[in-house]
Amino acid sequence: MTDILQELERRREAARMGGGQKRIDSQHAKGKLTARERIELLLDEGSFEEFDTFMTHRSTDFGMEKTRPAGDGVVTGWGTINGRQVYVYSQDFTVLGGSVSASHAAKIIKIMEMAMQNGAPIIGMNDSGGARIQEGVDALGGYGEIFQRNIMASGVVPQISLIMGPCAGGAVYSPAMTDFIFMVKDSSYMFVTGPDVVKTVTNEVVTAEELGGATTHTRKSSVADAAFENDVEAIAETRRLFDYLPLNNRAKPPVRPFFDEVGRVEASLDTLIPDNPNQPYDMKELILKIADEGDFYELQEEFARNILTGFIRLEGQTVGVVANQPMVLAGVLDIDSSRKAARFVRFCDCFDIPILTLVDVPGFMPGTSQEYGGVIKHGAKLLFAYGEATVPKVTLITRKAYGGAYDVMASKHLKADVNYAWPTAEIAVMGAKGASEIIHRADRDDPEKLAAHTKDYEDRFANPFVAAERGFIDEVILPRSTRVRLCRAFAGLRGKQAQMPWKKHDNIPL
Repeated sequence: MTDILQELERRREAARMGGGQKRIDSQHAKGKLTARERIELLLDEGSFEEFDTFMTHRSTDFGMEKTRPAGDGVVTGWGTINGRQVYVYSQDFTVLGGSVSASHAAKIIKIMEMAMQNGAPIIGMNDSGGARIQEGVDALGGYGEIFQRNIMASGVVPQISLIMGPCAGGAVYSPAMTDFIFMVKDSSYMFVTGPDVVKTVTNEVVTAEELGGATTHTRKSSVADAAFENDVEAIAETRRLFDYLPLNNRAKPPVRPFFDEVGRVEASLDTLIPDNPNQPYDMKELILKIADEGDFYELQEEFARNILTGFIRLEGQTVGVVANQPMVLAGVLDIDSSRKAARFVRFCDCFDIPILTLVDVPGFMPGTSQEYGGVIKHGAKLLFAYGEATVPKVTLITRKAYGGAYDVMASKHLKADVNYAWPTAEIAVMGAKGASEIIHRADRDDPEKLAAHTKDYEDRFANPFVAAERGFIDEVILPRSTRVRLCRAFAGLRGKQAQMPWKKHDNIPL
């Protein structure tokens, strides 16, 4: 019996060492943690239950039968984050470059299926050289099976991907189908084809970092939601994000203790809106002043900065926030901001997270580049996302709400539950000057008459009261009372039940 126990411990120790001390040292020299170190940091201490520790590949081609490391380049299992269950996999670059074989894929598939069956999120830490070339189509088949599980899990349990090393070729499509992607600066990258192939095919010379690094995917492509300085920071922020999310689509988001006064009055909000209607202000200031403890978890901060998305808590409960940002492009809606916000709204609706929309939008971005790029269809994505969302929806208009953008930003017409406006709100087809120039074309060349017409239009429409008279605005509120009014609005909607007509699925304009 002693011999058997010693043999078990010997095998376990060999599995824990992955590709050996030399390769572990090489991983550390690159500023990267090992697969097991990442799991230890991510999960609560002592909570990890590992599966398939001794699983190996079955390939015999190209001399592979001589190298059969235990675990086959990925560590899988489940544990807890702040006491809540989560399934994890962490690819081990020290073992055959973390390459995906049929067995490697089977380990990931097993825990993805268990996550769906048991209703717990999936967090994958990607650090892999791609498909194992020696296995050919078997490796590709493994990838395909993983992709299918990503699709099945979508909208059932939250999926989070951490890119902590290379992620190239077919490997990028599994993270791309998950809900959130975090990257690590200078040590991770994602691309379908690498720099060498790009040079051969298109004659472009580009580095791996320029082609698919963290900066590229957080600022230009929007593939990643955030990038962090190192593995430790990325994992810490993942734990923080996890705390906002429900375990599955049948569970409510966690309710956390809060120490902030629900009735807290913020007198400074009374002067947040500048007297000059063309002067910007920072919408983040409003978000921070209404959130519990001033805590805002922003997502895709570097991309489409004219719209803000992220999570706050009100009375300890998770709320998704979508807000126009007047500091960037006057908060206008364009292709990128529409896509960014639509994706976020759909995630919140999948997992029963209420949505707060803060509106200061002058309209959609004009121009040939926007029209040629399909702003009509991309703008329709946001419209569609809001219209199909059945979660509690509360909207606050702070200043401008012009044209079709007023409708799109969670208006009463898209089944928003509670629509508030500040006294500074202007709800109209367009700005007073532009409207007057169209209505009174004959007086365009007469500055005095045009100014009088503009003043008349402002008096009539540059306020929230016309919309309030028609029931499109439920209440015009004092800015200082915003926190308490929002808290009460969401409290009153906690029992909301709404359903769309039965359908196999919708056909959102992609």
